Amino acid sequence: MNRAPNRIRLETLLANGTHLWIQGSQDRQISLITSDSRLTNADSLFVAIKGSTRDGHNFITEAYSRGTRVFAIEDESRILKANDATFIVVPNTREFLDQSLCLFYGDPSQDLICIGVTGTNGKTTVTHLVELMLNAQNIPTAVMGTIDHHLGSKTFPTDLTTANPELLQKRIVEFKEEGAKALAMEVSSHALDQKRADSIKFNIAVFTNLTRDHLDYHASMQDYFNSKERLFNELLWKSSKFDRFSIINGDDPYGRWIKSDPQAHVFYYGLHDADFIIRPHSYSFEGTEFSIEFGERNFTIRSKMIGLHNAYNLTAAFAVGAALKLDLDQSVRALESYEGVKGRLERVANSRGLYVFVDYAHTDDALKNVLISLRDIRDQGAKSSKIITVFGCGGDRDRGKRPLMAKVAETFSDQVIVTSDNPRTESPSAIIQEITAGFSESYFRSSVRIEVDRAKAIALALGQAQLGDVVLIAGKGHEDYQILGKEKVHFSDAEVVRSIIIK
Repeated sequence: MNRAPNRIRLETLLANGTHLWIQGSQDRQISLITSDSRLTNADSLFVAIKGSTRDGHNFITEAYSRGTRVFAIEDESRILKANDATFIVVPNTREFLDQSLCLFYGDPSQDLICIGVTGTNGKTTVTHLVELMLNAQNIPTAVMGTIDHHLGSKTFPTDLTTANPELLQKRIVEFKEEGAKALAMEVSSHALDQKRADSIKFNIAVFTNLTRDHLDYHASMQDYFNSKERLFNELLWKSSKFDRFSIINGDDPYGRWIKSDPQAHVFYYGLHDADFIIRPHSYSFEGTEFSIEFGERNFTIRSKMIGLHNAYNLTAAFAVGAALKLDLDQSVRALESYEGVKGRLERVANSRGLYVFVDYAHTDDALKNVLISLRDIRDQGAKSSKIITVFGCGGDRDRGKRPLMAKVAETFSDQVIVTSDNPRTESPSAIIQEITAGFSESYFRSSVRIEVDRAKAIALALGQAQLGDVVLIAGKGHEDYQILGKEKVHFSDAEVVRSIIIK
């Protein structure tokens, strides 16, 4: 290798739709933006990102050997001594990649109404409710989130709650080509921390709640909160069509701590001291009735979704409609028509007179919210009916929540069956042992069963259930797979239930 590499101090990024222009101490045209070191295109760009387990700077030599000649780096000491290579030195390669891809794809989100929803629980439900409400008022709305990316009947699979910047920008272009006028998007704390969504032009940010989760990634709850808060004070944009809005669950203490962009309008929703006040009327296994007080008006919603937590979700979506100045009566009608998101308190019909639900709850707070809703409804009717909970915890994730979930299950369930979730590379038995440490000794002896095999655990719960009992199968919800080691195998809680209970 020669000893005179080209070095660019970045000054300006420009794009013409097919090429990216790097302007600085030297100019450079790049025809393809990518961080894939397998490419051999000399005009492609390798972005060296420092991850939690691997550092992209360690792969510069390999990428060079495969033909790549343009590199974006943070660490100048990793510059190769090769005069045919160009190194763009930036303070933060994650930010550079996000900005570059946004420009490369023509900044597509600026033409859409963009609603970002963040929080520990409720993101999927709120984005789907917003989609339904906007579609009902002739605003074709795309959704990007945990379950999939979709616009109308066109669906794209996804593995992440919030995709990487390249897929985000590319997908938004595809949505626009299909006629989308709005985007409802789940924004995860990982994505916010990693600056994956910084170039999305969010007009509205929604905060659902914040409880313990992802502490395998975030150093503390404060760090977790700080990541979420970025959506409200760094990523809101004022477009030519819409003002900026922060819509916040005011009953969550973290919600009151959020410092929003000073130019954003802030709406709080909750049971008290809010712009949108929730007035519960009645709950049953058939649905929820409540009203929303907004200004001098009162809107009654009769939803097929159950539980107070869904009243919060519906109110958050309703507030989005108000921010966008939609017809609120029409918004109510649209929200009332929604039957719920797959895997979110999804009821599995049967002829045995059981109330069987599949839910995605995989944190102690999410499990608590679901079980409180089920218990309160149960207590209004046949108090002698049992609540039987089946749950586990994912491997290679926050271990601290495992005993906390056991405490919640004990508090709100009559019987508990502890099983596997997605054990990944951890021992399922070791995970279960950490879960069971959270039960009291007396409850564990009298009311807890252990069954490592998830299908057998579900069968055990259904076998114990009697007429009128409630069975909650928590943790996986919509997922149709189980991760055993590093292998994904087909597994659906709802399918297992139906194979057992509907014969």
